[in-house]
Amino acid sequence: MEHQTSNAGLMEDIVGLCKRRGFIFPSSEIYGGYNGFYDYGPLGVELRNNIKQAWWRDMVQRRDDIEGLDSSIIMHPKIWKASGHIDGFSDPMVDCKESKLRYRADQLFFAPVIVEDETIGYISVQESPDQQENAEKAANEFKRKAAKQGTLAPVVLKDYTQATPEEYALIPSPATGKPGSLTAPREFKLMFETKVGPLADDSATAYLRPETAQGIFANYKNIVDTGRVKIPFGIAQIGKAFRNEITPRNFIFRSREFEQMEIEYFIAPDADWKTLHREWLDTCINWLVSIGLPRAAITEDVHPQEKLA
Repeated sequence: MEHQTSNAGLMEDIVGLCKRRGFIFPSSEIYGGYNGFYDYGPLGVELRNNIKQAWWRDMVQRRDDIEGLDSSIIMHPKIWKASGHIDGFSDPMVDCKESKLRYRADQLFFAPVIVEDETIGYISVQESPDQQENAEKAANEFKRKAAKQGTLAPVVLKDYTQATPEEYALIPSPATGKPGSLTAPREFKLMFETKVGPLADDSATAYLRPETAQGIFANYKNIVDTGRVKIPFGIAQIGKAFRNEITPRNFIFRSREFEQMEIEYFIAPDADWKTLHREWLDTCINWLVSIGLPRAAITEDVHPQEKLA
């Protein structure tokens, strides 16, 4: 808990520094701010533009196998239907009926508190680096308040999407500690909707892009036909993307409007993709080091097979 508090304090210090020095301001601050949106101040916009220009120079202009693109933010909704975004681009959402707070179900964890093979209740914690430690502390506190004697069984956490309907009434909200105050998970669509044209019916529905990749895929043939490129080659794009996050958090690290610098690299089906993947990892790491990031601060995160797109 002490580590979690210190991390929160460090984040507050970073947010305060960015505002005082003119790097990043909360969007619409004169009206109380707007959660998940930020404005870049005089120094922030210069820093961001310098990073984008350096990336474009090194990843596009200095390479013979990369072509550039700037696709539109709003594209035909059939693109998002074909990509699976309309049907599947969502997060499981849970509401606390008491506090009115909202959580992502897969970032909310629970466990039964078991003493001498008897389940005496449930605890819940939010996702964090210390979630197991926090859960064990909460279980011990629950046991103490229940005045139960005996050995506490190991705390085995599951995310809320794995809870059964019977457990919904037993799992407490992290906000209030009251069992049964959380709703059942339901899907929350992450794409921002808008209307295109003079009519406001379903036929006018369009979406702000949640990623830049689909603009690259939709223009693949155009670039092959006009750029005279051959596989292997890549298409690079820098641009805005929008995601209606359930719970924006951690400052600009999880916001609803953000900018991506992306490359989609196309190879032959029989190519040695593992070697090429390693080369791109090394290229990206070396580039990050070249603009000033300490090598020790850069890690590689291997996604589990079941979480791959």
